[in-house]
Amino acid sequence: MIVLLSPGITTTLVYILAAILPAVLLMRCIYNQDKYEKEPPALLWKLILGGVLAALAAIVLEYLMLDFVMPMFTYRDAISYSIYEAIMVGAVEEGCKFYFLKRYTWNNPNFNYRYDGVVYAVFCSLGFAAFENIQYVFSYGLSVAFSRALLAIPAHMGFAVFMGAFYGRAKVCEVQRNDRSRTSNLFLGYLSAVCLHAFYDATAMVGTSAAAVMFIVFVILMYIIVFRKVKHESQSDRQIY
Repeated sequence: MIVLLSPGITTTLVYILAAILPAVLLMRCIYNQDKYEKEPPALLWKLILGGVLAALAAIVLEYLMLDFVMPMFTYRDAISYSIYEAIMVGAVEEGCKFYFLKRYTWNNPNFNYRYDGVVYAVFCSLGFAAFENIQYVFSYGLSVAFSRALLAIPAHMGFAVFMGAFYGRAKVCEVQRNDRSRTSNLFLGYLSAVCLHAFYDATAMVGTSAAAVMFIVFVILMYIIVFRKVKHESQSDRQIY
């Protein structure tokens, strides 16, 4: 039986596929690097949902921050405003991701290998990115899908790899009853993601030639470092308990 879809349904499906496919491919890439014990699909779907919930929470918090908090301060120029905005957005979005990441996985018995932290953080972050990408594609059309597939989606994965690497180390420290190192690794995981996110957004938003060059160099270097880090974290993976 042949089912004919209306043009409206077909267009919607194309838009959704274009928005989520880059995130799905990157999730699969990170998942395949898990050499010892694959994570259960139910938990991974839960993390993707957590990323969507993080995106919804970030929308509310960013509205409050950018419409009510930012106007309370004075800025020297548009560049300084863009930098402060990037820092706030990075702190809010990575904070929302980190909240759902920890809520759904920290005490989960499947979190028994260090590399699991990378897998969990990436799935949560790419759930966030896929939801955000759907909004962009439906708002601006397929013209933004390609650029975001090359830039925004991999960037969210990159932020998450750093967060997840520290997150996995924090879990090791907890099992070893090293509370100080656990706390410092959790903080460094969040801070590294915020700094990378803020720098990415700031160089993209400032609008000067120098910022554009910095953005391109930053993106290239981050992608190289991230994929090397994923390989290293996978190869040096260890059982937590």
